[in-house]
Amino acid sequence: MPSHHTDILVIGWGLAGLVATAEAVAAGKRVTIVDQEPRSNLGGQAWWSFGGLFFIDSPEQRRLGIHDSLELARQDWFGNAGFDREEDLWPRRWAEAYLQFAHEEKRAWLREKGVGFFPIVGWAERGGYTATGPGNSVPRFHITWGTGPGIVAPFQAAVEAGEADGRVTILPRHRVTSLTVAGGVVTGAAGAVLAPSGTARGVASSREAVDAFEITADATIVSSGGIGGNHDLVRQWWPERLGTPPATMVTGVPAYVDGSMQPVSEAAGARLINGDRMWHYVEGIQNWDPIWPDHGIRILPGPSSVWLDATGNRLPVPLFPGFDTLGTLAHLRATGHDHSWFVLSQKIIEKEFTLSGSEQNPDLTGKDVKLLAKSRLGKGAAGPVQAFMDHGADFVVRDNLDDLIAGMQSLPGGDALDADRVRFEVEARDREIDNDFTKDAQIAMLRSARAFRGDRLIRTASPHRILDPKSGPLIAVKLHVLTRKSLGGIETDLSGRALGAGGEPVPGLYAAGEASGFGGGGIHGYRALEGTFVGGCLFSGRVAGRAAAAAV
Repeated sequence: MPSHHTDILVIGWGLAGLVATAEAVAAGKRVTIVDQEPRSNLGGQAWWSFGGLFFIDSPEQRRLGIHDSLELARQDWFGNAGFDREEDLWPRRWAEAYLQFAHEEKRAWLREKGVGFFPIVGWAERGGYTATGPGNSVPRFHITWGTGPGIVAPFQAAVEAGEADGRVTILPRHRVTSLTVAGGVVTGAAGAVLAPSGTARGVASSREAVDAFEITADATIVSSGGIGGNHDLVRQWWPERLGTPPATMVTGVPAYVDGSMQPVSEAAGARLINGDRMWHYVEGIQNWDPIWPDHGIRILPGPSSVWLDATGNRLPVPLFPGFDTLGTLAHLRATGHDHSWFVLSQKIIEKEFTLSGSEQNPDLTGKDVKLLAKSRLGKGAAGPVQAFMDHGADFVVRDNLDDLIAGMQSLPGGDALDADRVRFEVEARDREIDNDFTKDAQIAMLRSARAFRGDRLIRTASPHRILDPKSGPLIAVKLHVLTRKSLGGIETDLSGRALGAGGEPVPGLYAAGEASGFGGGGIHGYRALEGTFVGGCLFSGRVAGRAAAAAV
């Protein structure tokens, strides 16, 4: 059985694990990284991400006339998080620390590593309630130039440089099944060596064991991700406040995001908290060209599409596209159906539809300025969006409303749709366009959004009648619940040390990234402000890597 010793063992080579490793190597430590996947997956889930980052009062914001501040961001974060449990002690402290990081050091730290940002700041989770309620008061969603691969690159380079120097050992196809504990101290891990696999990035690999391994370490960092690829666990932890779990969902993360290290960490003495807090999207579509099982893509919608439930009723205020993810999820789960609908025009899809993920944004991922100008500012839908319009199972494109409704009804579950109700909702909405004033809150928000230069330029279509032939054809999109993030996890202190049931640190054990709820066991509370998942991996990985290095 292969066995060796290292200063620091990192379990999971996603972004948090890479950052932790890079920090530990910079401090002069020897690090071993293990992961159950083949090396093609180095960078983990972050590689597939859109690379959105949450900054406070950034130069990009200021150039666009956005007035942000630490005080406003704190108001938004805590109004969004809704911390209300005894277990929220450390998540609250992590939230305060992360806000400081996002306001002060985070951007400069990334810029020093060569990471750049798209100049237009996005406005995600717009809220629509009161000043102290959920949502971002201002745009804060900064897109990494290079998307997910761009944010992974400098940390992967640092780790691979350490590997070349003999300070880092990377062990693919090593699946941890237990943490070793001696005298109450975590001293490493043991598990199965899996059969070699040549699968491409993201493609599910086998779990055939061919050997066993054991690694001893002076400190162990768990950075193994969440549960979004495991629908059984998602349903097991699904909270009553979000209604009944869907019978069918699409999957927004690869199959290896399976939650397997949570019980392993708990068995070693770590306390798991806030497992019922989770973040799943309601704008999921089936990928016409899937990579992993049940592969879904999230639409990052602008605010103009009419959102209907499965029967054709329009969603209530303020559940508009891009305003309140979990509020919309809870509402839709009460309808008794697993899907909903966007109804929109060609004019809207050209301006407002972006698909989440590095592979769905070749212009930003490839840092291709010419393609960027063509796809974001040119005529017609962006290439990846057009591909879904042409091939996607959830898209209906027609020239008139009657034909559109018939196409919607022809899709699975479409028999629930009331054609008269759809017609009533769309026509009623269109009547509100004739004046510059309106009682329709969504239309009022559209006009307000276009006061922001970024929305007016690339994110929000000018208000128009959806049924206006000059804005057509008409488009309907069937939307599914798409699994994504765990908001709870291993409870940690501000040094990233895993805490036990009594609140004391588990000697030798640290946690980072989604495995720790992005810090503390749930830095987001009940809801996320977006752009905060990748950033949470960066921050918690940095904290854990530095603290573990200092301790050994």
